[in-house]
Amino acid sequence: MLTPIDKLSPLTPISPEKNAQEAGSPVEESVFGAIFRSAIDNVKETDADFKEAQYLLATGQLDNPAMAMIAASKSQSAVSLLIQLRNKAQDAYSELMRISM
Repeated sequence: MLTPIDKLSPLTPISPEKNAQEAGSPVEESVFGAIFRSAIDNVKETDADFKEAQYLLATGQLDNPAMAMIAASKSQSAVSLLIQLRNKAQDAYSELMRISM
């Protein structure tokens, strides 16, 4: 006789009461999530710096044009790092899904 597969449940139970109580407290984040959050914040910061350098260069307010190129390089490197992190996470997930139990 075949037994039906049980429905998957989250590792930590999510309840409306718990979420309402913790509305004012910061949400705990895993190390993995913190790394991605840091990479995303880095991309946002470097992109803002690059846009500001472009604006200053276009309006003639930037004394050193090399600063715009440096900002562009930093922004490109930050995006590249985030993409590589995403790809590695996808590869790890694929490996985990291939494991047979």
